[in-house]
Amino acid sequence: MLLASSIQSRPEPRPCLLEIYRAVRDLSEALAQPLSAEDQGVQSMPDASPTKWHLAHTTWFFEKLVLERSANYQKFDDRFDAIFNSYYLGLGTPYTRDRRGLLTRPSASEVLDYRRHVDRAMEQVLLQSPNDGLVELGLNHEQQHQELLLTDIKHAFFCNPLWPAYRPSTPAPIGKARPLEWIDVPGGIASVGHTGDGFAFDNESPAHEVFLRPFRLASRLVTCGEYRAFIDDGGYRRPEYWLSDGWALAQREGWQAPLYWLEDGRVFTLQGAMPFDPSEPVVHVSFYEAAAYAAWAGKRLPTEFEWEAAARKIALAGNFLDQQVLRPRAAGEGLAQMFGDAWEWTRSSYDPYPGYRPFEGAASEYNGKFMIGQMVLRGGSCVTPVGHIRASYRNFFPPSARWQFSGIRLADEP
Repeated sequence: MLLASSIQSRPEPRPCLLEIYRAVRDLSEALAQPLSAEDQGVQSMPDASPTKWHLAHTTWFFEKLVLERSANYQKFDDRFDAIFNSYYLGLGTPYTRDRRGLLTRPSASEVLDYRRHVDRAMEQVLLQSPNDGLVELGLNHEQQHQELLLTDIKHAFFCNPLWPAYRPSTPAPIGKARPLEWIDVPGGIASVGHTGDGFAFDNESPAHEVFLRPFRLASRLVTCGEYRAFIDDGGYRRPEYWLSDGWALAQREGWQAPLYWLEDGRVFTLQGAMPFDPSEPVVHVSFYEAAAYAAWAGKRLPTEFEWEAAARKIALAGNFLDQQVLRPRAAGEGLAQMFGDAWEWTRSSYDPYPGYRPFEGAASEYNGKFMIGQMVLRGGSCVTPVGHIRASYRNFFPPSARWQFSGIRLADEP
């Protein structure tokens, strides 16, 4: 298991982590570059955060967990502890999450100055200690926020009646969906969890064995056209397909379709409103909608262990952020889209693995405190940074969450 106090033993060439640090930090700022200062300060809902907050919080993480270990480090601004701490109660009292949009100061340009200050100090740390595991944790943490930066600004732009595009461009072709096939996966004893090679979060450990019955997995994600058939058949009006909490929420909030499906028949994307494409994998559905669709189709969602057992046999490649498509694409051959395109809801609650131990020290609050009331998603999405995902990676969100690039893969019995 990877502990914060022992993430310091991996031998790497001296410049390696420094180069990775520069690349990750540069990508965050490149993702913010198309946004105006006004764009960067907006918060559209309590679950989302302003762009400049993401840029500052990830900087605070390095400052607080790495740089403050040195008595020689001079902080950029002592007051930033009070506003850029997310949920680390052991490091202070975080500013209320749902009020981050009120932070008109510091400005977006001052946040960039803060990043420059911390980056200069971090470069010196990495020249002296090139294998610092807390830095590696911070980089993976920043990659998570890169994805959140895009999902959060997409929601903010959707709330604007002008439906502005994050990146106006000619959209890349989605492709044509292949016929859905069923892939048989044998049962038996399967190994799941992180094996110890490379970085992993604490929630991926310890590796352990699980028993699986034989099952079948859909060869691709559910498409928009298939999901529209569910809608046309009264899927949002038929409670027999829904979990009780999901039905109550859907009725209370008036759900009639996935988030970002527009009444004029188009779909809102990071490139603005685009024509509906029946071959595009459906995304921005909650766990409740995914489970209802599966029930309507006479199937089910896979467990996270079924998903991982199948994914371990698949090449770790897909439609990630580096391809700049910013939308899920149609499937290829075989067991497709296991990585990239859309996070896949599983039927597994987010619980600790047997023998789980959190990171030590200040990073102990990173994952374990959220292991209640959440569902596991697997596989990454079209806005997940390339290289950030692996078969054992466990994402998690409340079952009501819709603003993430979350989609559906069906499972069945053989």
